[in-house]
Amino acid sequence: MGNNVRSIDDHNFETEVLASSEPVLLDFTATWCGPCKHFSKVVDAFADETAGSVRVAKIDIDESPAISAKLGIRGAPTVVVFRDGREVARHVGATSKQRLLALLRS
Repeated sequence: MGNNVRSIDDHNFETEVLASSEPVLLDFTATWCGPCKHFSKVVDAFADETAGSVRVAKIDIDESPAISAKLGIRGAPTVVVFRDGREVARHVGATSKQRLLALLRS
């Protein structure tokens, strides 16, 4: 995980994501997920490029099943964007940095 990517779990989700004053891009991932490993590099690069304006974080769906279930996450990777404590965008599957930027603008 990159230096600008936070680790989220069932215990800190509310304070790190819902209470964040900046937009949050949350990557739902899993250690067994092949596409997640490739997509992790995209997320890390995106976090480095947007440091200071976007909070980028990852959550393991197996280690934090309560949040995954609450948000209806059915596959990995899934990216969810939160603004002011609410979900504003979602993308299922690996994608590009450009698509991540578009999700943030929505």
